[in-house]
Amino acid sequence: MTALVFVDTNVFLYARDPGEPSKQERAVEWLAHLWRESLGRTSVQILSEYYVNMTRKLSSVVPREEAWDEVTALFTWRPQPVDQALLQRAREVEQHYRLSWWDSMVVGAAQLQGCVLLLTEDLQDGAVFSGVTVRSPFMLDVREPAATYAAAPVARSRHRPRGRPKR
Repeated sequence: MTALVFVDTNVFLYARDPGEPSKQERAVEWLAHLWRESLGRTSVQILSEYYVNMTRKLSSVVPREEAWDEVTALFTWRPQPVDQALLQRAREVEQHYRLSWWDSMVVGAAQLQGCVLLLTEDLQDGAVFSGVTVRSPFMLDVREPAATYAAAPVARSRHRPRGRPKR
């Protein structure tokens, strides 16, 4: 696989949490692969959620300094900032796909970074949002052929657009 992959908070958390060993193993495998191939992407929003959950909500809470070291290491993944471009894209995603605001922010960040794959278990596995395919890292093996990750082309709507016609 040579395409960029956006990683959601839950994947990072499962890699740290021994409470579910099978999910932890798969999350660790995915993250190791993305580090090795330099294909991982995320966002400032995700890193913020990761830090808070690591230091407050995991079954074995991570000391703040150690959690901060992990977050700063992920800066090499060039996290998408929460800026005007992301807010505008998230609003478009929210309106078009009727996702929650926070899920729209995640999908929008993946789109802005040119990712073709979004690893999360928070959205429907196999859903496609304008070129970004959602896959659960617990249902998709790292070793599956690259063609598996390719996003399906965006289907054009058969319905007329709402609003005034363009001239």
